[in-house]
Amino acid sequence: MRPVHIIRGAALALSFAAASVPGIADTATPVPGGLKYEDVFNLEYAAGPRITPDGSAVVYERRSMDVMTDRVRSNIWSVGLDGSNHRPLLSGKSNFRMPRFSPDGTRMAYVSSVEGKNQVYVRWLDTGATARVTDLERSPANLSWSPDGRHLAFTMFAPSKGPSFFTMPRKPNGAKWAGNAKVIDQLRYRFDGAGYIPNGYTHVFVVPADGGSPRQVTTGNFNHTGTIAWMPDSSAVLVAANRYADWELNPREREIYAFALDGSGVSQLTNRPGTDANPIVSPDGSRIAYVGNDDNGMSHQNASLYVMNLDGSGIQNLTPDLDRGVNNVQWNADGTGLYYSYNESGKKLVAFTNLAGNGRIITNALGGTSLGRPYASGTYRVAPDGRLVFTVSKIDRPADLAVIDRIGSVTQLTTLNEDVLGTRAMGQVERIAVNSSFDSREVEGWIVKPADFDPSKQYPLILEIHGGPHTAYGPGYSTEVQLMASQGYVVLYTNPRGSTSYGAEFANLIHHNYPSQDYDDMMDLVDATIAQGSIDTDQLYVTGGSGGGVLTAWIVGKTNRFRAAVVAKPVINWASFVLTADISAMVTKYWFPDMPWNAPDHYWQRSPLSLVGNVTTPTMLLTGEQDHRTPMSETEQYYKALKLQQVPTAMVRVPGASHGIAGRPSNLVQKIGNILGWFETHSGAN
Repeated sequence: MRPVHIIRGAALALSFAAASVPGIADTATPVPGGLKYEDVFNLEYAAGPRITPDGSAVVYERRSMDVMTDRVRSNIWSVGLDGSNHRPLLSGKSNFRMPRFSPDGTRMAYVSSVEGKNQVYVRWLDTGATARVTDLERSPANLSWSPDGRHLAFTMFAPSKGPSFFTMPRKPNGAKWAGNAKVIDQLRYRFDGAGYIPNGYTHVFVVPADGGSPRQVTTGNFNHTGTIAWMPDSSAVLVAANRYADWELNPREREIYAFALDGSGVSQLTNRPGTDANPIVSPDGSRIAYVGNDDNGMSHQNASLYVMNLDGSGIQNLTPDLDRGVNNVQWNADGTGLYYSYNESGKKLVAFTNLAGNGRIITNALGGTSLGRPYASGTYRVAPDGRLVFTVSKIDRPADLAVIDRIGSVTQLTTLNEDVLGTRAMGQVERIAVNSSFDSREVEGWIVKPADFDPSKQYPLILEIHGGPHTAYGPGYSTEVQLMASQGYVVLYTNPRGSTSYGAEFANLIHHNYPSQDYDDMMDLVDATIAQGSIDTDQLYVTGGSGGGVLTAWIVGKTNRFRAAVVAKPVINWASFVLTADISAMVTKYWFPDMPWNAPDHYWQRSPLSLVGNVTTPTMLLTGEQDHRTPMSETEQYYKALKLQQVPTAMVRVPGASHGIAGRPSNLVQKIGNILGWFETHSGAN
């Protein structure tokens, strides 16, 4: 029995480098000038593909930027697997998302805001007739058909009555009082992107597919999230949850449960310390596939691919030797094997394994759905005949759709951005790797040069650092990096130790030790980039967001070699962060050896604030005003500290932005514009 990752050499004939995918047409001859700020409002990308019931076409979410509402808009389009008949299926100013075909192939459910709030709709494919089947107060997620086609399941937040310690006296008619106090008794009382959370929990609901009243299926004061599967006879739904009494303190604990639709009971199918989630039932209804891992206490943990019988017995790990985290699992048509994806050296791959654990890599060219920064991303869907539709990664375009057949031939199905980018000269991505000066481990990065790069000239260099810290950049498209290159900068982005896609051991080199030698890795890559020539060593700049903001602040506390820095959405003081962020339980349990009051020295030694007395580099702070992941208080601490140290600084507060900052197109433009404006201000040219 050979695990998938061991036979990589034999399978690579079916995988393709992100920079050059066979079968994908070249773009039009570009004119001088790279990506422009105004282009951001015209970008589009493909997401969420689903194969049509007859296997001849794919429907997908075509996401675009609405310049008038400053939002991402999603419409549902279809295109044949031969690239023909590309057309809108559900389109307009409202959002249309989450297409899901009924088991008999006659209907398509979807979620839309066409009538205001997000609701579930069903469209009959033979006539195009559409019915609204819900009247919900809150948005549904994880839409799923029952095998008999009679019901639709979804997850949704269900409010509950919160704690109250007394009742206010009756207010006189016409009186204007301040309002009732809010009583909070949960550990996580606010969440990034959602703000302050009302009392309640996320539950699974079912609704008749021809319309009716949604009925809550899951019970208890627990959250039930992620993929919803069904028992083959449509009698119960399968979903993951942490239903233990101490669930708030154990964020990685999840088990798979079966909830009977008739309310007769709940069955726990998995049982171990750790995460078991995202169940999916085999086509013949005999097995459940899922992803999971034993909780080993490390800050980074890889999930493996498992199968079990319907009653939870016969558990088998199909990827025991794959040192990468598995996700997005799909059965093949006859139930003899499974497809799954994972990240490898900054790229997202799709692989296949049979039930004996033997398999192959299908492609390593997924990507393009992380529009801002070059994170490994992308998704796929398998057709009944074994062809695979995926969001394709290219260095100069956001995600299009492509299809790969059984012999590895790739055909691109869409070209969504040729009208905008076809005449833009885009920066090209070059891989760079060095052996770390700390322990000789290979660390990897990528260099993006201006489209009109002239090796005889000297260019300013930006080191751009990813967040996480357990994430990975890769050689794919990035609006932010392309905008930097278009303004005449060479951009270096890296995967220092702590990054994923290189194995658990590499990721956990920063376990209880972050920041640390990741600094050395990045400086080594900066030195190697300079050694290639054409870099003005008096014009070095550094920026990064979230975990990258931590490392940027750490860097300027360790060296003054950079002319200016922009610290985006950072953690500055780990002790204050873990007591204000929305991930307190995760960070205190897995990133540190103890609570901050028990290990104050450890928290302080890893805090960039401890190095602020060394900083002389002009340093801007940039954070979303609604960031609850790395709260604004972290930015404000560092800003005040830099001011007291008389270091040139400024604080940019991005309106309406949560941790992602660039969720709205105007904020993406503001983010990069302010970063480059700060660098230009401190370039010495003014």
